[in-house]
Amino acid sequence: MGIFDVMFNCRAMRRLDTKPVPAELLIKLVASANQAPSGSNMQIARWIVVTDEDVKKKLADLNRQSVESYIGPQRAQADAMSHHPKAKRLRMLDAVAWQMEHMHEMPAIVIACAEFESTANETLIAQKSGSIWPGVQNLLLAARALELGATPTTLGLKDRSAVADTLKLPSTMAAYCLIPIGYPLGRFGPVTRRPVEKVMRWNVWS
Repeated sequence: MGIFDVMFNCRAMRRLDTKPVPAELLIKLVASANQAPSGSNMQIARWIVVTDEDVKKKLADLNRQSVESYIGPQRAQADAMSHHPKAKRLRMLDAVAWQMEHMHEMPAIVIACAEFESTANETLIAQKSGSIWPGVQNLLLAARALELGATPTTLGLKDRSAVADTLKLPSTMAAYCLIPIGYPLGRFGPVTRRPVEKVMRWNVWS
């Protein structure tokens, strides 16, 4: 696929098959993520590919705790976004709930992390985030090009202490994003975004 085809058709895929993803493809995803830029070329991004059933179960339990508290309020105000019709938003929340129920069955879960030169704290984690998210996007685009489903989420990483314990992270590391990987049960298609004329201005905003 051409790069623009990939970007314009990189739909979130939360419903994934349990069919295993070959290790070489998972390595290729991380290799693609590793090509992303980072602040001062420090290359602090680290990637944990979880395929172990016990670790996936622990991550799924952490994810459930956050998703359950997220979905209720979101359903109650599903018509709050003018650019996202209520019916479509409810379908998305159904997919989030499905992912929550099946997280432990996902073939692989990639965790995007950072490794710092000192003990991780909230200020450091926030300051260095710009060195992690480009890699996450690279991974998502690579997954789409390989016909793999992938959707980033941060909900399951809210309890930093529990996440660090689950993944055996040293005090100098922090997890930023959880990305289930697998073959999609749905079909890829174009993403729906606000028109560019609504989000872009020349030179100044107003």
